[in-house]
Amino acid sequence: MEDITLILLAAGSSTRFGMGTKKQWLYQGTRPLWQKVADDFDAAFDFAKVIVVGSGDEIAYMQLFGAYEVVAGGNSRQESLRNALALVKTPYVLVSDVARCCLDLPMIERVIAHKKSADCIVPTLGVVDTLYVEDEAVDRDRARLIQTPQLSRTDALRRAVVAETDYTDESSAIRAVDGSIHFVEGSSQAHKLTRPADLGRLPCLIPPDQGSFTGYGIDIHPFEEGKTMKLCGVTIESPVGFKAHSDGDVAIHALIDALMGAAGMGDIGELFPDTDVAYADADSTVLLAEVVRRIRAVGFTIRHVDVTVLAQTPRLLPYKSAMRARLSRLLHLPLPRINLKATTAEKLGFVGRKEGVTVHATATLNYFDWTKVSA
Repeated sequence: MEDITLILLAAGSSTRFGMGTKKQWLYQGTRPLWQKVADDFDAAFDFAKVIVVGSGDEIAYMQLFGAYEVVAGGNSRQESLRNALALVKTPYVLVSDVARCCLDLPMIERVIAHKKSADCIVPTLGVVDTLYVEDEAVDRDRARLIQTPQLSRTDALRRAVVAETDYTDESSAIRAVDGSIHFVEGSSQAHKLTRPADLGRLPCLIPPDQGSFTGYGIDIHPFEEGKTMKLCGVTIESPVGFKAHSDGDVAIHALIDALMGAAGMGDIGELFPDTDVAYADADSTVLLAEVVRRIRAVGFTIRHVDVTVLAQTPRLLPYKSAMRARLSRLLHLPLPRINLKATTAEKLGFVGRKEGVTVHATATLNYFDWTKVSA
């Protein structure tokens, strides 16, 4: 199908799904849902190109997963489509939502077979229940349930998505600019994943792999007079703090690297560069909270962390309980899954000379087990 490009929309925030993990990142074995859907399409149809639209802050991460071209989405469906269409060179484009994850191949073949029939080919289902709009009954024989994927003439869709109105599908946008629409029989199997209750209605879904992922982080900061010392988000009584672009919380910095390492996300410097004035004197607990949010959003659960602080000074024993409690709140982990160790350097090296502190950290992640979610 050298005349058709596939666009998969996976940039949504999953607000209605109501979990920290986005639905497009629910792991199917060892693949996130968006990749499974792309692979299923790619295995069944020989498209000229497959373009996946993702959230802007996840693009670099998504590009690590395979050969599909990934483009940043926008604040609306129209903006996301405009970004993807900039890469389309074929006369036709098939657009599907990753949330419509169980492919009904005969239905998709029907859509493609009618590509010359109109500007937009749309799979639909009839309405079998009584239908009301507000307080008025509607003739259900005149109503249709619209599904995806929808096949459009590329030039027609480009004209349609210029509008600022946020249409919920391609057919509505094309209809609004007087484009032609052709309906084909849809499929009751092409159910859309919108809320947790939908998980039980999608037979193509498989449980996530039960393997675990371990990351390691290390950070070193020299002392600096006149700064407040923070470790694990706790203020430590000390005449010195840490020389750093941010508040210098060396323990949290090492932990961030461990978490990002376990998730394959790179390192703290890539996410929060010390050349960016936005992070000058930044509160490291805020940075850690953002990393935790991102890790959960892309399908991981934090299982355990282990932090070792090497410091000749100050003495940390009086603070260890508060430090573990602070990490527990930041990581949403019970205390038994947070281990914190503090040791000296036996007066050796720069730590032993009381010039600074080194922290080592490890973190263990699992894929979020969505099969245990209660509807």
